Amino acid sequence: MTGAGGTTAARHVIGAGDIPVDTPRVPAREAAESELSKPMYHENDPNFLQRGLNHFWDWVAGVFDAAAGAAPGGPAGLVVLVLVVIGLAVALWWRLGTPQRSSRPADALFENDGPRSAAQHRAAADAHAAALRWTEAVQERMRALVRSLEERALLDPRPGRTADEAAAEAGRALPDHATRLRSAARDFDDVTYGGRTAGQPTYLALRALDTELDEAKPVLPGASRGATG
Repeated sequence: MTGAGGTTAARHVIGAGDIPVDTPRVPAREAAESELSKPMYHENDPNFLQRGLNHFWDWVAGVFDAAAGAAPGGPAGLVVLVLVVIGLAVALWWRLGTPQRSSRPADALFENDGPRSAAQHRAAADAHAAALRWTEAVQERMRALVRSLEERALLDPRPGRTADEAAAEAGRALPDHATRLRSAARDFDDVTYGGRTAGQPTYLALRALDTELDEAKPVLPGASRGATG
């Protein structure tokens, strides 16, 4: 069969054992696309997510290849640069992060709300006691006691000091009160970190200790207890 201009029409059959003869270019391409679009040819194709991941990793590989080509020494130089950057980041984190972590231990006596005087802590303790908030009253009275010792230079001001540390240091300067200081520190820790609720007797005992320490004379280093001048 012939068409206009004498062009031979193509037999357009594609199948097993069939060979197309004299098929024009455009119809042949359309026939091939139609055939290849059948589901049987795409059963093992990657899904949308897999294709996306493949494109992503191809992009990452291209970035590293480009960086390796630009870095001195090629891929080995790129690895060295990456290690240097990581080392600098770790050093910066350690330098800036460590003081922040150690500035106030979890069981520190004072909160990070700015320094307050012993008188201010005592006033806060009295206000809590008047409202029957004995736990808060005990906390503020213990802080007042330690701040008073700092103001009298019997303790060096030190951020992050715990109640136990303050009691131990104060007990060396005021040995006659060492036992009660340790007991007061335990009471503070119990109500602040141990979940215990303080009562009026605990607060009154701590207030009495605070009053006595305010008038107590310290034992100087090297001096004998009971020695006279």
